[in-house]
Amino acid sequence: MKQAIVTNNAPGAIGPYSQALRVRQMLFLSGQIPIDPATGHLVPGDVAAQTARVMDNLRQVLAAAGCGFDDVVKTTIYLVDLVHFGAVNEVYGRAFRPPYPARATVQVSALPRGAQVEIDAIAVLPG
Repeated sequence: MKQAIVTNNAPGAIGPYSQALRVRQMLFLSGQIPIDPATGHLVPGDVAAQTARVMDNLRQVLAAAGCGFDDVVKTTIYLVDLVHFGAVNEVYGRAFRPPYPARATVQVSALPRGAQVEIDAIAVLPG
């Protein structure tokens, strides 16, 4: 039993995937890049500004499923350049409190639309 989670408050899927998929009490969020859902364009600014947009997009998808960052148990951060790890980590860290989710951070050669950062997540739904 799978249920797609969809919200207009985060960028829509641009291919054959869902913003998030609920399977029982688990929520699997697709990677979010720094697209402003109001304009459909990449947000201007540095990697910190892009990370803030990514985190807001994730927040909106979590909210559409009835949960929040406290319910996240695992994330993966994709960076075009690991030199930005500190800036991304600072913005990312503001969304969470202990116990922090498990996390992996990897450098990739490129991301869609020229984004500098992408983050996906797994959450356990309340109830």
